[in-house]
Amino acid sequence: MTAERLNPPELSPPAGFSHAVVATGTRLVMLAGQTALDADGRITGETLPEQFERALANLLTALRHAGGTPADLARATVYTTDVPAYRAHARELGRIWRELAGRDYPAMAVIGVSRLWDAQALVEIDGTAVLP
Repeated sequence: MTAERLNPPELSPPAGFSHAVVATGTRLVMLAGQTALDADGRITGETLPEQFERALANLLTALRHAGGTPADLARATVYTTDVPAYRAHARELGRIWRELAGRDYPAMAVIGVSRLWDAQALVEIDGTAVLP
């Protein structure tokens, strides 16, 4: 994939996301929402950062099995049951993202929800990737 990450100077400086991503490739991969489920179907982690790390790792595992890498992510959406906690942990969540996915940030959104499919889940991440 070739990705042009656009961050116009007229918009606020992005922190941990790109305002727009123009992606060119031959395969579009839609990644289902991933939570902190382990291989046995149990939510792992008590804190939002712990669950975020597992959810992102799960998303990247699905992407890898589709033949992609984190740099191929064009779009990601984070759903959280606690936006204030997400904001409070933003620096740590950014560190986790950089460790697992690098600094080629996709276009992103964070959306507050009342609950997720699994009541214990604090965060869910889905995405779209464009592969070469």
